[in-house]
Amino acid sequence: MTLRLKPLALALSATFVLAACQKAEAPAESAAAPEAPKLSVDLSQVAQQPISFKAEDLDTSIQACQDFNGFVNSKWLAANPVPGDRTTWGAFPALGERSLQVQHEIAKAAAAGQWPAGSMEQKVGDFFAAGMDEAAIEAAGLAPIQPELDRIAALTATSDIPAYLGQAYASGQGMLFGFFAMADYNDSATNIAYAIQGGLSLPERAYYLEDREDYQAARIAFVEHVAKLLQLAGADEATAKAQAQQVMDFETRLAKASLGRLDLRDPAKRYNPVALADADAATPNFSWTAFFAALDVPAPQTFSLATPDFFKEFDAMLADVPLEQWQTWLRFRTIDGASPYLGSAYERANFEFYRQTLAGQKEMPERWKRVLGTLNASMGEGFGQLYVAQAFPPESKAKMEQLVGNLMQSLKHRLEGLAWMSEETKAKALEKWSSFTPKIGYPDKWREWDGLAVSREGYAANVMAAAAFNMRYMLDKIGQPVDRTEWGMSPQTVNAYYRATANEIVFPAAILQPPFFDANADDALNYGGIGAVIGHEMLHGFDDQGSKFDATGNMANWWTEEDRAKFEAAAAKLADQYSGYEALPGLFVNGKLGLGENIADLG
Repeated sequence: MTLRLKPLALALSATFVLAACQKAEAPAESAAAPEAPKLSVDLSQVAQQPISFKAEDLDTSIQACQDFNGFVNSKWLAANPVPGDRTTWGAFPALGERSLQVQHEIAKAAAAGQWPAGSMEQKVGDFFAAGMDEAAIEAAGLAPIQPELDRIAALTATSDIPAYLGQAYASGQGMLFGFFAMADYNDSATNIAYAIQGGLSLPERAYYLEDREDYQAARIAFVEHVAKLLQLAGADEATAKAQAQQVMDFETRLAKASLGRLDLRDPAKRYNPVALADADAATPNFSWTAFFAALDVPAPQTFSLATPDFFKEFDAMLADVPLEQWQTWLRFRTIDGASPYLGSAYERANFEFYRQTLAGQKEMPERWKRVLGTLNASMGEGFGQLYVAQAFPPESKAKMEQLVGNLMQSLKHRLEGLAWMSEETKAKALEKWSSFTPKIGYPDKWREWDGLAVSREGYAANVMAAAAFNMRYMLDKIGQPVDRTEWGMSPQTVNAYYRATANEIVFPAAILQPPFFDANADDALNYGGIGAVIGHEMLHGFDDQGSKFDATGNMANWWTEEDRAKFEAAAAKLADQYSGYEALPGLFVNGKLGLGENIADLG
């Protein structure tokens, strides 16, 4: 797929001035419209070193045949401790740090300039400036979310909760279950609505239910975190502690009815198409018809209501959980979700629990990094337009297209040479290979952001406006054809992905930088860097999940029974191999949980 590099589109405010007529018959002349200001960013201080191979980086005191990892990496490991504001460090997070620095320079320049109202420079600049105005954020306190807290307090019966949830989801606050639009697994050309389990504050159900010491400690810390937030919001200590336990009890019920991470890797368990009338019958206390109406979405004939045991329990909780406990949980989730963009006490509490206690991160990132994280979550692709204009040269795209094309041919040869696969299955595999769609750098067409108003007057207001704007954008897709030009990552994200329902491999601009990629480097270095990423993403199309989708992106079995059995047997051996690795004393890798990534790594 060939994309043209487009110059950044700047909004023009054209003012036409009629020249004074020297003669009655002389035509009026128009003065040239003033040029819109252009963003000028100096990235010299964050320039990345080109890819190179240096023999002195190898530790020759270690025998390569005895410890190849040490031979290659020991010097780097000694010179690169994990930064305090990170939980891991390596090529990906290091490049991610550089991307953040580039984004910082762009955001600062946007914030310092004067731009046409509604332009992307204005939106980015004002969003960033508002996020950096700590005094205004502190002064606002809970005021930005007080209307939502008031709506929760005004509920008079549990029968009011379904209507409240519809209103909350419409404004971008999806707190109890996952709800989104994406391609129908059985008809990848059309978007449908998906509802799936959610509502857990801890990473997954095991944290609530298993007796591992670290999980027990996490549960204790979670109750303390809830109590702390409720106290910050005005509850006295005794009330906050009692309500915190109510929140834990509430979420434990949800956890017991939820699937674990391993089950959720199975696409069939994430997809359960039902008629709207049948969904209403399955949850008599929660009307899906009314929910769609509250979202201002035409009632669909069918949608995916996955994890039915979860929704059965959710429905039961609407009948038997007291209103006060529902209100406590809704209040906590509202405050907790908003805490990163409220005052410092809320933000610190959020960091100490979710990043420090659960993830082991020692230090809170600097303010500008946190604001950029929120900016990217709120309007990542819009910000990406500015990033691409400043940090992604045209030659990178052309070189990357060449690398992808060569590696696709290599994969084709491997598929053709698989001795264990029948010709029937091989023909389907090659059909899928031939339908791969590579996307490189940035979207073919940019998303429109005209309906999103951003100002310097309120950081939280900007975040909430973006949440509602993005929810509306997503809701409008339900029942509509899938836009295959759309991206699932912003250009400034250091990552890549394979999307099974589109059979596409996607490489954002930010990963197409040293040390992964350099348009001027030797091919060997690029194949060893970004080549590994390209191969990894292509092989996701044939891993234990991707192999369940066909060339068109539909979930379908295109394997012969015998070939599928051979694949499953080989995958089981790989899972067993990884499950034998002891990452830390007494803590073994879950080979089944990481199977897709390991297949993509090893082929």
